[in-house]
Amino acid sequence: MKRIYFYILSIIILQSCNYFTIKNDTRQPIARVNNVFLYKDDLNNIFTSNIILQDSILIANNYINNWIKHQLLLSKAQINLENSTHKFEELVKKYREDLFINSYKEAAIKQYLNTEINDTDIEQFYRENSENFKLNEELLKLKYIKIGKNILNKNELIKLFKSSKKEDLDSLNSKELFLKSHHLNDSIWVKYSDLIAKIPIFKTIDKKQLLKKGNFIQKEDSLSLYLAAIKDVLGRNDIAPKSYITPTIKQMILHQRKLLLLRNIEETLIDDASKKKQFEIY
Repeated sequence: MKRIYFYILSIIILQSCNYFTIKNDTRQPIARVNNVFLYKDDLNNIFTSNIILQDSILIANNYINNWIKHQLLLSKAQINLENSTHKFEELVKKYREDLFINSYKEAAIKQYLNTEINDTDIEQFYRENSENFKLNEELLKLKYIKIGKNILNKNELIKLFKSSKKEDLDSLNSKELFLKSHHLNDSIWVKYSDLIAKIPIFKTIDKKQLLKKGNFIQKEDSLSLYLAAIKDVLGRNDIAPKSYITPTIKQMILHQRKLLLLRNIEETLIDDASKKKQFEIY
């Protein structure tokens, strides 16, 4: 271990503040395991430009120790698994080939895939696959507020919340500072599970009441008053609304386009190779 420290310290001193910058490198070894060497220039990329001397010694020491452990384990594995060498080489070969092929596919997708998805694309996909979009849990549209139980303008806020007039909703939105929490956009579908997770007091309400279209709910605890107005509800196995499922539809459309693009690339590749007589089947 003293030898390791000696090498590290000598390298740092030689290179001054520009740690481990190699000039006229003579491949100076700083560690060895059997017949494998770790060289000074192997440490170049493990340091940042603003590292201090003490930290660089610690980092280098850890790197060298980890390298030694890695080489010892590798050496032991090669000895004990010598009979599996051919199998491992085949796996490495396959991994290398797959890496090249997948990298080529990713590059082709990045260059040629049409990622623009318009409303017509979404509507057509939704119409053709709607039966695949059945809900596995309830959805609801609602508006909700939580206010202080003893707040001075409580009655005004309740009145505005219960109103169906747009100007009253706008007025309620303008009084956001008086609301402990709120959800006033009742055009958005919300999962039942998300609702009770974010507003735990709703767990104490009968599920049928909470999922009853047109229902108004008022609940309170020692500090707060909770109001909810249920605008619409969808149950399990109902078809998911397009607005709710649109992000999923976009992903599915892109996935289909990727598969089609890759299939076309493969077919074109085979056709061109066949014309050029680049392959034969015996």
